Amino acid sequence: MMPFSDEELINPVKSSLEKSIPMLERDGGGLEFLGIKNGVVYVHLIGACKGCASSGTTLKYGLERQLKIDIHPEITIVNLNGGAEEFAKL
Repeated sequence: MMPFSDEELINPVKSSLEKSIPMLERDGGGLEFLGIKNGVVYVHLIGACKGCASSGTTLKYGLERQLKIDIHPEITIVNLNGGAEEFAKL
């Protein structure tokens, strides 16, 4: 169980994700931070990252790995292809 509330995680998560943005941008991609619900970070991959065959690997071994190092080993990340609209339905 995460020892932090979703609200407490927002700024640390944003800071951690910012470390990975240059990697995504080098490949013509990027991400939109959508929010956090129950300790799960939701993002929307954009640009070349959207629909890329390697996007799952990028999420798991790039973004999520950095979040686990920076914040907590139980944190996870999910890409929502529908963006903010899909996040609002959660």
